[in-house]
Amino acid sequence: MNELQRSDTATPVIEVTQLGRQVTTGSTTLTILEDVSFTVRSGETVAIAGVSGSGKSTLLSLLAGLDVPSTGRVRIDGEDIFALDEDARAALRARKLGFVFQAFNLLPAMTALENVMLPLELAGAAGARAQAEALLTRVGLGQRTAHYPKQLSGGEQQRVALARAFVTSPALLLADEPTGNLDAATGADIIDLMFAMNRERGTTLVLVTHDAGLSARCDRTLRLAGGRLQS
Repeated sequence: MNELQRSDTATPVIEVTQLGRQVTTGSTTLTILEDVSFTVRSGETVAIAGVSGSGKSTLLSLLAGLDVPSTGRVRIDGEDIFALDEDARAALRARKLGFVFQAFNLLPAMTALENVMLPLELAGAAGARAQAEALLTRVGLGQRTAHYPKQLSGGEQQRVALARAFVTSPALLLADEPTGNLDAATGADIIDLMFAMNRERGTTLVLVTHDAGLSARCDRTLRLAGGRLQS
């Protein structure tokens, strides 16, 4: 059982309250997000949908504590992440979050195995190699552990990224357009794999997508337009 699942089931995994993000350039202020509030319960799969520029990726960055809001609050497992300093937010991410990105974000100088081992090694976990090998086998790359990202197809790189995201058994997985750089057939395979692994591990999944079919696979969809949640 993971860390968030051990918490009181009455406590949302994510609680967002009146979240806003503005950027000021000279005399111009651009509102990216405005008065966004919602909760996500343990084990839910939630899509954040909207057209390009609607604020989806900014919202995901705020949920991860990678960006800082102009107004409002984000609680992860009851903890106000913006009451923490940068180091403490980074430690929280390492303990509780996994990430899957559109651009894969693998380290090019590391093999597939080394990329997957890295989060465990940074956390000082024992048995990093065995755990990473098991996850690479689970995603169908047991024979590709010594390959570097440039030697792998886009779909294979995203499989490595999935293995890396799940290897620490995160309670919360955040995915930003996980099939955006893949063809339709490869993307469908990756999504099937991600949802299967999510069910196996009881993870809470929040993903950003403009794909209506992918949104429909989630328990519910939060729709953004002009930086605001639509009712």
